[in-house]
Amino acid sequence: MTNFLVEQIERDLTNDTYGGRVVTRFPPEPNGYLHIGHAKAILTDFGLASQFGGRCHLRMDDTNPTVEDTEFVQAIQRDVEWLGCDWGEHLYYASDYFPKLYAFAQRLIREGKAYACSLSEDEIREWRGSVTEAGRPSPDRDRPADESLRLLDEMRRGVHPDSAFTLRAKIDMSHQNMKMRDPLMYRIRRVPHHRTGDSWNIYPMYDFAHGLSDAIEGVTHSICTLEFENNRELYDWFVEQIFEAPVPRQYEFARFNMTYIVTSKRKLKQLVEDHVVHGWDDPRMPTIAGLRNRGVPPSALRALMERVGLSRTNSMIDWALFEHTLRDTLNEEAPRRMGVLRPLPVTITNWPEHEVDWIAADEWPHDVPKSGSRNVPFTKEIVIDRDDFAVTPPKGWRRVTPGVEVRLRYGYYLTITEVIQAADGTITRLEGTVDLESRGGTSADGRKVKGTVHWASASHGIRASIRMVDRLFSLENPDDHPDGFLAAVNPDALQIIENAVLEPSIGDLSAGARIQLERVGYFHVDESQSGTQLTRIVPLKDSWNKPETAAPKPEKKEAPETKAPARKRTRKSASEQLAALLTERPELAERLKTLTDAGASDEDASVVATNDTLFALYEQALGAGVDSATLLTWLINIIAGALKDLESHAMTGEMLAELIDLVDRGEITQKVAKSILPDLLSSGGSPSAIIDARGLRPIRDPAVLGAAVDQVIAAHDAKVAQYRDGKTSLRGFFVGQVMRATGGKADPKVLQQVLTEALDG
Repeated sequence: MTNFLVEQIERDLTNDTYGGRVVTRFPPEPNGYLHIGHAKAILTDFGLASQFGGRCHLRMDDTNPTVEDTEFVQAIQRDVEWLGCDWGEHLYYASDYFPKLYAFAQRLIREGKAYACSLSEDEIREWRGSVTEAGRPSPDRDRPADESLRLLDEMRRGVHPDSAFTLRAKIDMSHQNMKMRDPLMYRIRRVPHHRTGDSWNIYPMYDFAHGLSDAIEGVTHSICTLEFENNRELYDWFVEQIFEAPVPRQYEFARFNMTYIVTSKRKLKQLVEDHVVHGWDDPRMPTIAGLRNRGVPPSALRALMERVGLSRTNSMIDWALFEHTLRDTLNEEAPRRMGVLRPLPVTITNWPEHEVDWIAADEWPHDVPKSGSRNVPFTKEIVIDRDDFAVTPPKGWRRVTPGVEVRLRYGYYLTITEVIQAADGTITRLEGTVDLESRGGTSADGRKVKGTVHWASASHGIRASIRMVDRLFSLENPDDHPDGFLAAVNPDALQIIENAVLEPSIGDLSAGARIQLERVGYFHVDESQSGTQLTRIVPLKDSWNKPETAAPKPEKKEAPETKAPARKRTRKSASEQLAALLTERPELAERLKTLTDAGASDEDASVVATNDTLFALYEQALGAGVDSATLLTWLINIIAGALKDLESHAMTGEMLAELIDLVDRGEITQKVAKSILPDLLSSGGSPSAIIDARGLRPIRDPAVLGAAVDQVIAAHDAKVAQYRDGKTSLRGFFVGQVMRATGGKADPKVLQQVLTEALDG
């Protein structure tokens, strides 16, 4: 998959910027557990390195001992490893570089580029100025180098109390970027460090240590989120003062934002410390540990991040898309089982007392290309779910009610003949009969029944505790609650159901297994010392697809009576405009429902539903077999912009489906797809034919790539010898040379295979 970062790395390889090397890093601060947003960064950093035959470092940014802990270090390593990422021997700590960073600081002082400052941190902020006003220089800005070196040494040895001095870079107090106005490099913190103990009484600031740590490690591409965009200039300044070119460069992408969660470490920590949840790994938490404990497979997170993609524009991902991705992933990973969460006993009066019929039941539905079965015991005493029974059913009821036949999944046709109730009217038990000729769910005479329900044997089933996990917050944006984000916590986010009855084969599954309880949801088998316990990963359908309950608004105070001001014309909000449009075109409501049911956010659904051209393309392409989530991403992010200024176009949904399929199968990159869009819109035609006519397909033929590889190897004998002597970092160099020789068309995966055979074979 291509994106702006892939294109940047390809340019650097083509231009031989870093000698063919690609080195990235993931640098978390060990001051808490990683969350789902970090998963995007991890998969991006490690994925790019893997794609180009490079390496990715895991580096703990442990420069603030007041909030860091070994527990968090270990948790981070578990999370990165669980996501399938391997740092090999490249695990580092910023604290490894404390001596080097200190020496760099001394060098900058000697060169007149840093000084010891006696202003307090509050005074430094005040003197920094504003966007419209230049800052004031510190009275210590021209302090002699020898004096600053002495003070720095005293700061390190703990001679001075916290906040007595800082070390600042001397850059430009009138710089437009306020980050460049003599930023802090060191401050005094007489606190033991989790790795260096009491060796240091000063600790480097992030902006000073971060880029220099990258340069020390030989990182080439420093990838971070957009909130660090303003830090890039300072990153470059520090690195360029110490290191010669080529130096690492920083690139930013949009961070991962999602509805119904918070990702601020401060807020996550508050949830833990206020005992709103049971810990950082509580299955309600959006931490990677929490998602793992919930049973979310790492493959689902990888699929989600691929769907979301990389961009430089911040957006909000709907939690419903995450759940949709989970269902897609688990549908092919989780075998089917039956279980009854709220059991209602049923006695089969025409079944022999001790007879057990072991019925073969498929583990996989027809749409999953897997086979397998398990045996389910049918006995005289069974249980069904209380929600599946009604004495007086509503219209359209297709489940259990007295006197009406219903199918027991994989079993027999059941008819309830007796309802036993307690004195208070509570239904305690049912009695019924089964059609003994309907084993497997088909009657001998071919008659049909309208409903099918799941069940379990009361005598052979196993009892279990079920953790029903739901969204932690009841508002899309928890911070919108006037009483703070904690007031938006969903009280039903975790419900414990005891004494559920499951088919016995579930008891044979090992901890960590994932299953679908038919008609209920996807579940995870937990490690438990007290018996069988399951945790719900995701329900089978979205129960939140309804108008959100608005946060309570503070009461309005009555204003004193005044003369009414002249009315101003106000523009209608997006929701008001949509409501007006729905009044004019009621058919749009059905479109909106179709799109939101498919996992679209309300905003995306509105864009596609109200645009006849986009919706027509959606229906046509969906009919041609494109995944709905993928299709919506294309329509919103690519097609809508391409159609913006066109009155008409010649592209059909089938053409769009073919184009998307070519990208999904890796036949072409998304960049190539975008390049032929103007042709499709103006003239139509087959995307494959256009691509072939313009020679845009990547080169996958091993013979063709082998010839290019041979030429490159023949032209660089010395580097080949160095590589074979153990300097494997040159692998990226060879990738870049072949990319240049093929005009950037070499398929990276095939190229890696061909290179391996040529260099290592």
